[in-house]
Amino acid sequence: MQEFYASAIRQTEGALCDELREGGFKSVRLNRGGIPFRGEWSEGWRACLQSRIAQRILVLMGRSPVTTADQLYDATRAIDWTPYLTSEQTLSVSCVAVGSTLTHSGFIALRVKDAVVDQVRDLEGDRPSIDKDDPDVRVFVYLANDKASFYLDMSGQPLHMRGYRARSGEAPLRESLAAAILRMSGWDRQSALIDPMCGSGTLAIEAALWASGMAPGLARDRFGFERWASHGEKEALEVRALRGALRAEVTGQKPAIVAADIDSGVLDIARANAKIAGIKLAIREQSVLNLQADGVARTLVTNPPYGRRLETDSNFPDQLGTVIRRLHGWRVAILSGIDAYEKAIHLPPKHKIPLVNGDVDCHLLIYEIE
Repeated sequence: MQEFYASAIRQTEGALCDELREGGFKSVRLNRGGIPFRGEWSEGWRACLQSRIAQRILVLMGRSPVTTADQLYDATRAIDWTPYLTSEQTLSVSCVAVGSTLTHSGFIALRVKDAVVDQVRDLEGDRPSIDKDDPDVRVFVYLANDKASFYLDMSGQPLHMRGYRARSGEAPLRESLAAAILRMSGWDRQSALIDPMCGSGTLAIEAALWASGMAPGLARDRFGFERWASHGEKEALEVRALRGALRAEVTGQKPAIVAADIDSGVLDIARANAKIAGIKLAIREQSVLNLQADGVARTLVTNPPYGRRLETDSNFPDQLGTVIRRLHGWRVAILSGIDAYEKAIHLPPKHKIPLVNGDVDCHLLIYEIE
């Protein structure tokens, strides 16, 4: 049994916890910054393929009290890295340090790197090279309150990089955050959904993937763990079988999902991204200000412009508020980066959840329009 850690965007930990429990992962517990869980190695592989909300999947290699550089080096050397890393592979080490005697994350990463490559050199007579951009093996160290936790990153590239985004608009929403927003919105995956300001289509595409049961990692060519020295032919066959089992679970059945925008250029991008993702959307060129309730209860989930990254008409929040209030019977979820949207809607949100979109502090405002 291994101990894994699924890292999360701040304030999405609860959604990630729910997702992992729904996915049948074991020993899942809510934790700040991410969600620990346990299982065989195959459960780490499955999490990389299935999680829509996790940023990365890490596997714990060891923990040790550390207050000095020598203790850090010795603790690193006490872990056997050689099953995963050879002198012919590349390595990177990153670190986060909080509340500890050792405070310089760069120095900590350097000391850990030295211990890992020295171990490999002592065994093989040569040492692995360092590659900060695209390494075969990524080591992550979390040093908190003088206790170091050592992890291997199973993901490689961050999991939000699904592989379907050929292009994006001016202010793209990270795929993992879009997936978290959809789950937190309360959407049931059965009712019709619309994003009337869809941009490059991330929210609508993530909704279609989720509703159809398509694992987001199926579009990835490979993950970090597939580049480890320990990943041989037997493991490759098991991962191939896992991918096949996940493909067989795709239902292809989903409710109507509409991606709309006033900008024909970004709709072309959304159309191309949806095609790469292997899903179909109803794409419409229309202004959100022309949106009308048509008698069918729908869910609206959107990320409107904030006026920071995108230019916004100063009257737009009031105009959008008028539109939202007339959507009787609808559930509405708005990722708001400015206070003006909540003020303009003139209704108390059922939920108001703090989130961070890049460097912008936001709130997810959720309404049930009577």
